[in-house]
Amino acid sequence: MRLDSLLDTYLAHLRVERGLAPNTLAAYGQDLGRFVRFCEKRRVTTTGKLDAALVGAYSADLAKSGLGPRSTGRHLSALRGLMKFLVREGELKSDPTALAARPKTGRRLPRPLAEDAMRELLQAPEASSLRGLRDRSMLSLCYSAGLRVSELVGLRLGDIDFRRGVVAAFGKGQKRRLVPLGEVALRDLELYRSALAGSKDARRLASGVLFPSARGRPLTRQTFWKIVRRAALAAGLADKVHPHRLRHSFATHLLTGGADLRSVQAMLGHADVSTTEIYTHVTRDHVRKAHARSHPRA
Repeated sequence: MRLDSLLDTYLAHLRVERGLAPNTLAAYGQDLGRFVRFCEKRRVTTTGKLDAALVGAYSADLAKSGLGPRSTGRHLSALRGLMKFLVREGELKSDPTALAARPKTGRRLPRPLAEDAMRELLQAPEASSLRGLRDRSMLSLCYSAGLRVSELVGLRLGDIDFRRGVVAAFGKGQKRRLVPLGEVALRDLELYRSALAGSKDARRLASGVLFPSARGRPLTRQTFWKIVRRAALAAGLADKVHPHRLRHSFATHLLTGGADLRSVQAMLGHADVSTTEIYTHVTRDHVRKAHARSHPRA
């Protein structure tokens, strides 16, 4: 079978068996499509000539193209997944990526916003219009529950339990988790929901989407990026602010406030606690500064 057909089969497997989100599937398709094109240029169109030498040449080609270690590692990680799948399906006898060296990448620490900066950001959208209430409630919900952008824009009205004060988020692999919401976030959502219910736009109301566009469809991730950027400018924040910094801030502020690591892991939807542990590096710095500021012998 041709490589491009096998790639289509693998992507279908990721969609059906592993339940990956469309954006994640698109990223896999783009990265692995680059490998297929690399092979085709070398007249490799089937699995017969897939070997360690070809993988090594591909890795070198990625580095030569100007990709950094992190991006190169992402491409090779996607390729490993594909090769393991082909071995399981009997298309390959052995995994040609088994001995491929992993590029060395430094662990990038998250950069949360300070609590006062976060407060300014959340209050930046005007609460005098439906759009302003929507923007404010989206920012508030993203920070209060530590949601990924894809989780936020995919929410439906029924995913918010106002009585219990929780949101049902659907993370990677469509895994559902319940995250508590603070009083401020619930208040912002109540104001937005009331304004939405009073809207004359039937398409928005009938869609069941929590944050619908004018056509009643979920907002795009790019739209939320613009909302965050607009709020950051209005708040006068000179530092670069992007949606994932709200999630970083959520985790960091919880840990500095005394929350335990396992609880934060569950709220973030991390499968492995080691992923959550990166935030402890940030909170340790907070503890050191508190010690230097407060201890008489510091």
